[in-house]
Amino acid sequence: MTQYFVYGRDRAGTDVKAALTEDHWTFMDGYAAELIARGPTLTEDREHSTGSLHIVDLPSDEALHTFVYDEPYYLGGAFETVEVYRFENRTARTMWEFANAVEGYNRYLVLTKDAALPVTSDHLIVYGDLFDGDVHVGRAALLEAPLADAARALVQAADAEVHPWEFGGRR
Repeated sequence: MTQYFVYGRDRAGTDVKAALTEDHWTFMDGYAAELIARGPTLTEDREHSTGSLHIVDLPSDEALHTFVYDEPYYLGGAFETVEVYRFENRTARTMWEFANAVEGYNRYLVLTKDAALPVTSDHLIVYGDLFDGDVHVGRAALLEAPLADAARALVQAADAEVHPWEFGGRR
């Protein structure tokens, strides 16, 4: 099994996802045992989706291809781009095992191309390295912080891309 980071960035000016949400959830139900983390990235006010994140453990390249390209949001044209990287999970847990929720903190996805030292914090939900083949291309962190700047500071990367994020799944 190999872990993968899959991030679809929403196509601007379309609301295709609303009509496909149940199909998306049904598709993801088939991967419940393989999912490490999932959920939408959001606008700063947390009112609208900007993307869809999944970290998943799959047995083959064929399974990865099915997961990425047979997914209803992808097939429906919801995404402008889809990033796929091999993921090395430094926390060795899933988002469902994260037990340190802090009231008043928000959740974020932080992406960086920086190759700085690994981060440790009680506020990391899932954290790991991103690879394109065998080449290290960055890091991804799902974490809790009071504000986006605090999320960026926790990852210790000047080039960090910070996205409001929330736990995904059926509601």
